[in-house]
Amino acid sequence: MSTVAPNRAPAATAERPARPGYGVTGARVLRSEWAKTWSLRSTWITLGLGLFFLVAFGLIAAYQFRSRITSGRPMDRDFASASALSLSLFGTNFAQLALGVLGVLVAAGEYSTGMIRSTLAAVPRRLPVLWSKAVVFGAVALLVGTAGVFAAFVVDSRIVSGTRAAMVLSDAGVVRGLFGAGLYLGLVGVIGVALGVLLRSVAGGISVLVASLMLVPGLVSLLPGSWQDDIAPYLPSHAGEAMFTLHHDASTLSPTAGLVVFVVWTVAALAGAAVRLVRSDA
Repeated sequence: MSTVAPNRAPAATAERPARPGYGVTGARVLRSEWAKTWSLRSTWITLGLGLFFLVAFGLIAAYQFRSRITSGRPMDRDFASASALSLSLFGTNFAQLALGVLGVLVAAGEYSTGMIRSTLAAVPRRLPVLWSKAVVFGAVALLVGTAGVFAAFVVDSRIVSGTRAAMVLSDAGVVRGLFGAGLYLGLVGVIGVALGVLLRSVAGGISVLVASLMLVPGLVSLLPGSWQDDIAPYLPSHAGEAMFTLHHDASTLSPTAGLVVFVVWTVAALAGAAVRLVRSDA
């Protein structure tokens, strides 16, 4: 009489360790984006360029102002109402390009290499990837920009000491202007990330960034004067400049209004990137 032996699981199966229950969390996505950002050589190079532009052009502007004062040469329009604060922020326009371009590279670079497929496979919900990229790079750009403008001001205030442009940190509006410039550069970095995700092209993102910050204001200046007064203050570059300008007039926004307008531009760019990320394939 034959009997059927019961099926038994192999001993190796019983001894196999259970798989760890790793999950996708916001903190882990942030750490992942932090590691990817600093693993790129372009990050170190471009951040160094941004810091160099802030300090170097600030020093050049201060030395130019000092030389004109000591030599008695007439001041041109750029130096007529200059202060230590405005001189130290002279390199902001150049630094914004470096940080904004790096933001585009951080986001669009994954699309050009195809790495974005692995990223979205690991984070299926997708939007945490965008928020993490924006937070990580925005914080890095904010720190670099703030450190650069403070360093430039400390040195420039010594260079122009004893002139009508002399200022110290305790003067009204100085600290606000320096932090405003750092915040502006941080938000420019976030816009760069949003454009990289929205357009998925390094060249396209950089083109739109440069056009928004530099070309469009020039085109608006060709409009009739009444139109300029209604449009120009709300452009991204002019609203951002209001965040760190010491003196304001009727044709410019206040620092608070400039911050609100520039944040609206930033949120709009992020919203467009979020819609494209969710609705389109990688």
